[in-house]
Amino acid sequence: MNSNETYLNHPTFGLLYKICQIEENQELFTTLYAQRLFFVVTVKSEGMTFEPVSRSEGRLLVENWMRHLRRTGNQEDYRALLQVHQRTFQ
Repeated sequence: MNSNETYLNHPTFGLLYKICQIEENQELFTTLYAQRLFFVVTVKSEGMTFEPVSRSEGRLLVENWMRHLRRTGNQEDYRALLQVHQRTFQ
């Protein structure tokens, strides 16, 4: 198992698997087994929030973060995220 894998327990949907970061303090998670339900998890000082998003919204969020990484010249993270994108959405 990859030591970089992150899981959260959602009160209704059970174990969620982290796909990637999509903004500062925001990460995209999906249900562990079906990978059909996606959630934007925001971490704030008050705690965590789970916002359900559609598969197409999740894909768009990942693609926006990929553009951000490409613009900032972060090639290593961009390539890693490109692999995640291909594995998750194609």
